[in-house]
Amino acid sequence: MKFPQTLLIIIAFVFASCNGQSSKSIQVIEPTAFAEKLSANQNPQILDVRTPEEFASEHIESAVNVNWNDKDFATKAATFDKSKPVFIYCLSGGRSKKASQKLQELGFTNIYELDGGIMKWNAEGRSNSNPNAKTVGMSSQDYAALLNTDKKVLIDFYAEWCGPCKQMTPYLTKMQKELADKVVIIRIDVDQNKTLVKDMKIDQLPTLLLYENKEVKWKNTGFISEDELKKQL
Repeated sequence: MKFPQTLLIIIAFVFASCNGQSSKSIQVIEPTAFAEKLSANQNPQILDVRTPEEFASEHIESAVNVNWNDKDFATKAATFDKSKPVFIYCLSGGRSKKASQKLQELGFTNIYELDGGIMKWNAEGRSNSNPNAKTVGMSSQDYAALLNTDKKVLIDFYAEWCGPCKQMTPYLTKMQKELADKVVIIRIDVDQNKTLVKDMKIDQLPTLLLYENKEVKWKNTGFISEDELKKQL
């Protein structure tokens, strides 16, 4: 069945308009721009969509915790002023993306999403409110001690909720045993070692660092296959 050319043009126009409206509602912006937007707004609405435990350890100043994983997320989010900008973030961006889309469905028209989440925010040296100002997990000194070996050391920064990290877990676990005489493979959970992650400016997951004689010889962010990783070792 053939459609008249005029009808096709109208459909294309409507489709483009809808896409444009969506992109205008949600703007994913880097930490510097995010901070500038916060400063330009008096009493900004900031939503931290992580868990209460994550929020308690550190969060952007003046943020309110609205846990994306809670069943009543939409109900709580709907109490914010839809006529004003809303700023949203999570740890690295996965949850805030979904939450931003939900806010858009609820009628929010000016949503600023922090690209890379608080991990990237921290990596750029931005300040946070940290009610429990203490070392969380491994310290920098502890990390340095891991490199005291004549073997190569592969550090894997991961998280249990990270999709690519889950894909890589089986073969990394296997390689820890198979290549034990050649390389020391250490996996570090970023949620359990927040101080170290902040100090090292780790802003993407997974992040792999290969050390030789205590110096970084190779770095990779994002998924990498077992075969490709073995080529680096």
